[in-house]
Amino acid sequence: MDRTVIAYVIYLVVSIGLTVWVARTLSRNGRVFLSDVLHGDEKLADAVNHLLVVGFYLVNFGFVALYLSDDDTVTDTRGVFEALSAKLGVVLLVLGVMHLANVYVLNRIRRRGMTQREQNPPVPPQGWTAPAVQA
Repeated sequence: MDRTVIAYVIYLVVSIGLTVWVARTLSRNGRVFLSDVLHGDEKLADAVNHLLVVGFYLVNFGFVALYLSDDDTVTDTRGVFEALSAKLGVVLLVLGVMHLANVYVLNRIRRRGMTQREQNPPVPPQGWTAPAVQA
């Protein structure tokens, strides 16, 4: 088997494994955050969480597939490691950027919701009180 094909197979296995692991970790730990952002609406938090995971998979698997091709042929074992380190490093950076972008957007939504909650009084006004007359 050609070393280039071996490098491709290793790249795909590791990239897909990393993407699945990151998506599951983000989904499991991000659910609590989403519930807070969405004011405790658990069904909506689950739905948004699932949609985010699907989008995460689509973007990252698409990137992994597009980044698979390489113009150079791998001739030795050192070339396999060099090709894998470059490709996997870029995949890890893309996964990190995607994670940070998701957290940034959700944090903005959360802050906007907190600002709106702070603007509303905790109880409605009960009536009007006349100012005290000073003697």
